Amino acid sequence: MAFIDPDSDRGPGRDAVELYTRTYGTLLRSSGETKLKVLEQSHIGMQSSLHPKAGSAEPDTGALIYALRRLPPSITAVRRIVLGQSADVFKRMLDVDVEKWEMQSAPGRRRRYYFDGKETLAVYIASPSDIDDVIPQLVALQIEWNKLHALLNAEDLSRAPDVTDQFQVLQHLGISEDDALRLVEIWGDLLEPLRRIQTEEKDFRVRMLGGTQIGYIKATRRWWEPIESLMQREGVHDRPVYFVSSNTHSLVNLLSGSARRHQGEIVEYIERSNNLELVPELRKLRQGQSRGNWDNFLYYAARSYYGQSAEAGQRRALRTAEEEERGIFFLPSHAGLDVAAQVIILDRLVAADLDPRLGSPPPDRLERSPAVLINVNYPLGLGAYNVLREVAESVGTLRGVYVLGKAATLNGSIGDIMIPNVVYEEHSENTYWLDNCFSFNSVAPFLVYGAALDNQRAVTVRGTFLQNRGYLDFYHRESFTVVEMEAGPYLNALYEAAESSRYPTRENINFTKLPFDFGVLHYASDTPYTQARTLGARGLSYYGLDSTYASSVAILRRILAQEQVLTADVAAPRWADAGARQGA
Repeated sequence: MAFIDPDSDRGPGRDAVELYTRTYGTLLRSSGETKLKVLEQSHIGMQSSLHPKAGSAEPDTGALIYALRRLPPSITAVRRIVLGQSADVFKRMLDVDVEKWEMQSAPGRRRRYYFDGKETLAVYIASPSDIDDVIPQLVALQIEWNKLHALLNAEDLSRAPDVTDQFQVLQHLGISEDDALRLVEIWGDLLEPLRRIQTEEKDFRVRMLGGTQIGYIKATRRWWEPIESLMQREGVHDRPVYFVSSNTHSLVNLLSGSARRHQGEIVEYIERSNNLELVPELRKLRQGQSRGNWDNFLYYAARSYYGQSAEAGQRRALRTAEEEERGIFFLPSHAGLDVAAQVIILDRLVAADLDPRLGSPPPDRLERSPAVLINVNYPLGLGAYNVLREVAESVGTLRGVYVLGKAATLNGSIGDIMIPNVVYEEHSENTYWLDNCFSFNSVAPFLVYGAALDNQRAVTVRGTFLQNRGYLDFYHRESFTVVEMEAGPYLNALYEAAESSRYPTRENINFTKLPFDFGVLHYASDTPYTQARTLGARGLSYYGLDSTYASSVAILRRILAQEQVLTADVAAPRWADAGARQGA
């Protein structure tokens, strides 16, 4: 798809974004440290949809919160950031074992951070997409921090000892009460961060170690090794595989039956906890006043039951034992690529445990299925290409690939499910024309609050901050209304699994006849014109699970139908010639 930058009266477009990415891309080639201050003007000039007030003296709290949710708690103390692909790289180039530092995480992004307790933050990067993600976040944070630093010079924080006074200070700075509450969620205590902002101006320095394609491949291989070892140990390494990119909760909840087996204890725990979100919903469900799904409620409530209760550790151990007895294995990532995985052996599942929405398959059909399902917590951007390529190279036969991910929508609402049949991939500039195995009828029967929109067009972008109004307007005019980050890299990997050459660039590619089943679903988590005041800034709520589980049900029904465990969904499996086409 040829891209023509929008007219000047529409504001900056793609050229401004590319100027920004080229600028930090060339700066990071330096063997020394780079001050992020040099990127502020190109960041401001880009006029990111997530940071529309970057060039204003007025704080842009939406951008601040978005960045803070994707950076670790220590970022308030950090002055120096070092990016690297693995612990070996840090050891070889800096002679330091960063994994002995304090490991930290961020609520809104799965990435490994290590803090030295002073001023240095080590960040693991799994693909160039991590750079496109981290650098704009740091620049946005620095810009907003320094705005607040200037404004706080007029405030006397010694007169703000309690939360009410601190909220008044934030109000003086132009920060609403809702945003102040979100800052409390992130920081816990407002006074200490405000004092640090008042005292210190941010001047981040960043350095890149390595960053080679071989380094990314090695990091992905280290991620795959435990999965391969488990499959060999369980005697399923040569079985056909279905690959799913989604999350680590929905498929297992639908297949294991754990939450429904323990629903009495879970409900009792929620009642005793006085959870402000779940107790009212529980009451409505019991009284028939809620349209919500009871099983979805149990799955969401189980997160607290297994994660926050006094007996959480013991309960998780019991759940793990129950899952492994049913052929469900969880593998947390210990590599630089922070992507947890699950291996699910279909013939060990118990038919009676399946969520009712998956149908009622005869137990003997499930027991006859030889397939293994590999489910991964969706990688970020180009990491998806590395992950699927590693899987496709390592398994015997790939019977199906299914992608479930978050996306911004330009024409829908939060919680809608978008089903594309065209994907434009910005990294390769390829346009893929799909025969998506999912349609409106695949998800609509299981969707309560949102809408299902099929025959959509998606665009895979480089990063969440790397979009502006002109950029998005162009795509909208071309009917590309789903903005996401993983489908395109997955499609590039699928091209190499189905063809004899590396994926091309700037091509129109017909993917209507693949040697395996393929489907992609996106649920709307953001609307770009609301400054991330959606799931991207707040996190997934109970109501946000509706689209996640409707999509997960559709994926599992498709897999069970392909394995002829369920017979009503499809007439014949799509993997009939998979072995021959994949060179197995």
